[in-house]
Amino acid sequence: MFCDAKTHYDLLIDEGDDPVFDAPSLRAYMDGWDGAFFVERVIQEKPQTVLEIGVGTGRLALRIAPVCARFYGVDISPKTVVRAKDNLRAIQSVTLLCADFLEWETEEKFDAVYSSLTFFHIQDKERAVRKVANLLRLGGRFVLSIDKAHGDILELSSRKVRLYPDTPTQMQAYLQNAGLTVLEKTETERAHIFVSEKQRDL
Repeated sequence: MFCDAKTHYDLLIDEGDDPVFDAPSLRAYMDGWDGAFFVERVIQEKPQTVLEIGVGTGRLALRIAPVCARFYGVDISPKTVVRAKDNLRAIQSVTLLCADFLEWETEEKFDAVYSSLTFFHIQDKERAVRKVANLLRLGGRFVLSIDKAHGDILELSSRKVRLYPDTPTQMQAYLQNAGLTVLEKTETERAHIFVSEKQRDL
């Protein structure tokens, strides 16, 4: 059966799936999308205020939030956000919200925004990138990991979730069209990682 991303990730929580507690071998596998290289690009200048789009249960946030003055995480799955709050409860100045990123409204500005394995759930990618650019402070960075796979369906057990695959060429164009300067574009075994910066007011 087909289901939307919110339902899919709620069901994963019901099924006991929490990447925070993955075995070391699976954690190493996930590093193919957002390992040390990715994390270093987010925190290399010790940003004060950081936003993660698609925070999940806090797999990456546990590595990034402790070095931030304020950390925000947005996710579309209510049950996932509840689990993330539990996983991150020991870290101060963490704000987790259940919302569709495209519809979420905030007056906060960020030193860094990052996302991994989330943009393939977003159909209007150009709108999403423009929103990121508007949320960044001048000099702020957007670090994005996009999956190299190009399938348009995610299958797990009896569930199917519609995906909207990313391509590096299109993503670079979206970043540039949003007024962001691409500083780095790195290819790993499983991902294309973009580091872009807001170098002028939009």
